[in-house]
Formats: sequence, structure tokens, C-alpha cells
Amino acid sequence: MIKRRVTKALHVGDVKIGGDAPVSVQSMTKTDTRDVAATVRQIKELEEAGCEIIRSAVPDMEAAEALADIKRQIRIPLVADIHFHYQLALKALESGVDCLRLNPGNIRDREKVELVVREAKARGVPIRIGVNFGSLPPVGGIGKTRGLSRHRDGVNMLAKGTGDDDEYSVVDHMVATGLWEIGILEDLDFDLIKISLKAFDIDTTVESYRRMAKLVPYPLHLGITESGTAKSGSIRSAIGLGALLYDGIGDTIRVSLSDDPVEEVYTGFEILKSLELRKEGAVLVACPSCGRADVDVVSLANTVDELLKKTKSPIKVAVMGCEVNGPGEAKDADVGIAAGAGRAIIFRKGQKARIVAEDEMLSALMEEVDKAEAEMAIPV
Repeated sequence: MIKRRVTKALHVGDVKIGGDAPVSVQSMTKTDTRDVAATVRQIKELEEAGCEIIRSAVPDMEAAEALADIKRQIRIPLVADIHFHYQLALKALESGVDCLRLNPGNIRDREKVELVVREAKARGVPIRIGVNFGSLPPVGGIGKTRGLSRHRDGVNMLAKGTGDDDEYSVVDHMVATGLWEIGILEDLDFDLIKISLKAFDIDTTVESYRRMAKLVPYPLHLGITESGTAKSGSIRSAIGLGALLYDGIGDTIRVSLSDDPVEEVYTGFEILKSLELRKEGAVLVACPSCGRADVDVVSLANTVDELLKKTKSPIKVAVMGCEVNGPGEAKDADVGIAAGAGRAIIFRKGQKARIVAEDEMLSALMEEVDKAEAEMAIPV
């Protein structure tokens, strides 16, 4: 069992974050927030996929005002993503959002941050301090608003990762940036705080979170920023987030992919399920296939995987294609199939349930999955 870091609990809408709450899976809309219908449609698709918290970009006042209409039509908590303009944060709060994301790299005026914090405090709305490598304040310019050029900020000259012991690194700068804004919130007796410290570079990201986890009691939102396409980004995110989650660090996650946000949700849950941090939904054990396979197990496994996506029960299903590992893995699952030449054995909880012909494999397997799900739903 992974021993998770103990953090101060808070609520984003009706979703508990930190404390003894499970790690939640978030995503972000990729529609124009000003297009209420399109944004609501995408959020409902994400709700169906299991997304628990959604974030939307707020590039201008029209988008901030649209949040009120969006909020009324969705079920999951809504986070407003704010950059540059504190007035957008104030309007988002008026629109009834459940959380704010503020970037300490591009809202660096303490007085403006304080205005937002006071309004959030009055409404009981949490704030995520979102530090990103790509929008860090200039070196030597944390909390400073004038006389500094973003094009000569010095950030890219810093050592990646931890650097040498006596060298100021990107990790130092990311943590210091986050602590600056944490200090403002704490000075105002505001503790509904989440923190993120994201970079594309895994070493920088992991070390930043590890360092911050030792310094503050607040929940951490994990992510590898701009991680890539569904294939490459899922791998990069799994490595970075997996390393932190295995250390017990992390209370919410968002997998950032250049793809449909539904894929972000599926990938997020798969990462959590792989570490046994979430039990909801099916886990598929699938044979990669080789020259011993007598059936198209790759096609069968992918079809089963697609059919299982809407399964909410914590059921383990094995799709195996030969006599080497097939029976053993299939028997270890709640429902398993070991396919051979012209026929397949279906197992339930380690016992042979039935033998079916090759053309019946898929339907028979899914029938057994449905039965197993029904049994899980029956109170003991």
C-alpha cells in the first residue's frame, strides 16, 4: 500500500481534496469558453467519462461572464483558469465558480492578489497557486511588476532539475515563486490552498513537488505541462505523475494531452488504477500476442477495452491468447478468457465457467463481465 502524504483537506464544490480523500482526476475544456453551448457539451462528455473537476480558460471578460451560464448547466465543480488580469478572477467569483487558478508568474502585484483573495475568502472559494515553468517570473523578479522584460527573464539560463548544491536552479525558482504567493494568502488568514508546480521536464517537475511537499501542508495538484500527444504525452505523464504518486505525493491530477480531453481522463484513471490508488472502473490485463497465439488477441483485447470504458465497477478482466501465461492470468482475474485454436476457456474467480467457440468469445466474455458486475452490486 502506498502511504500518502497527509495534507490539509478542502472542498472544490462537493469534491473533497486532500485529507483522506482519494486522488481526483481533472481535465480542462478545449472549447472557446465564450461559446457556452460547446463548452457545456464538452463538460458533459467529460462527466460521462468520469472527470471529477473541470477547469476552463478565462481569456477575457466575456469568458468570465459566460462561466455563470456554464456553471448552471453542469454537475461537476468548475475551476476558472486566470492569467494576467486580476479583474477576470473577481468576475469569475461573481459567476459562481468553485475554485480559482492563479498564476504567480503573471499576476505579480501583491495588492491585486490580495483583492482576489479577500473576495475568495468571503465566498469560501479555494485558490490553486499554479506555477508553470513556461510562465515563471523573471529571475530576481518574484513579486515585482515593473522594469523587467519577459524576453530577458533569465529563467532559461537556470539549471534544470536541482542543479548543483550552491547553484540557483529552476526548481529553486519554481518553489520560491509558489511560496511567495502562499505567503500572501497566509498573511490574509486564507488556507483554502492547492498548489501545482508544472514543467515539461520530468526531473524539474518531480523535484519541485518533492521540495514543496516538505514545506507546506496544502494539497498538491499534479501535472506534466504540455506533455505531448496522446501516445507520447501519456507515457511522459505516467512516468512523472507515477513517480510522485508512488511517493505518496499528490491529491489531484490532470494529464495534459494534445488530444480530446476525454483521453486525459481515461489516462488519469489508468495511472491511478495502476498504482491501486483508485478502484473505480475496470482493469484490463491483456496479452500482447506473439507467434504462439492462435487467435487475433490484439483485436479482441482492444474491443474489450473499448466496451469496458463505461464500466464503473472495480472489475479485473483478463484477455489472454496462449497456453503459457493465459490460464494463470485469466484465473487470477474476476473474469478471464484464455483463447486457443478454435475455442476459448472463460474463467470466473479462478474457476472454469464455460468453454466457447471462437466466434462466441467476445459475446460470452462480456456476458460473464455483466454477471460479475451484477454480483458486485449485490450487498453482502
